[in-house]
Amino acid sequence: MTINVLTLFPDYFTSALESSILGKAQEKNLVKINIINIRDFADDKHKTTDDRPFGGGPGMVMKIEPIYKALESIGAKKGQANAKIILTSAKGKVFDQKKALDYAELKVLTIICGHYEGIDERVAENLIDEEVRIGDYVLTGGEPATNVMIDSVARLIPNVLGNKASSEDESHSKTRKFAPPTYTRPEEFKGWAVPKVLLSGDHGKIEKWRQEETH
Repeated sequence: MTINVLTLFPDYFTSALESSILGKAQEKNLVKINIINIRDFADDKHKTTDDRPFGGGPGMVMKIEPIYKALESIGAKKGQANAKIILTSAKGKVFDQKKALDYAELKVLTIICGHYEGIDERVAENLIDEEVRIGDYVLTGGEPATNVMIDSVARLIPNVLGNKASSEDESHSKTRKFAPPTYTRPEEFKGWAVPKVLLSGDHGKIEKWRQEETH
């Protein structure tokens, strides 16, 4: 799978995408993540990517031209098969586990990081497949939301997690909403003990307990 990220702040992603599971997934060529600097596609010498809104109002608005050219440079177009272009937006659809599963089936996922007071509405109208938000709150930009989505999607790609069951039998999965409690050694700490059933070795009883404890 290829994930393209269009952003004004490419350095934001350096640590997060090179660490832990995401870093290993890229090393194994299970996922390719391209960070594209929108400023590289600005025409003027100052690399201007925003301007004042028509009709007045506070803040600045991201321009359509650099975004259009950035998408064009990677051959990304609205409505392509096995691909999606999404825009992080406070008015977008809520990103959830179902969307993560859907996105993980794609060949190419392109994410545009929103910023400032917004993006020229013609981007949403003509260049993308959908607008997405990660919650009902406002961020300083789309970069944090993009990191969340990449992490959630990439871990669902086959072989990214060592154990296939890790993504199938967890919180918000197809089979359960919240996973049951888990424990590890020591068996007792400060008088707080692990449930005896988990130490019994009886897999039937353990599975029954886990089903009862699933919310």
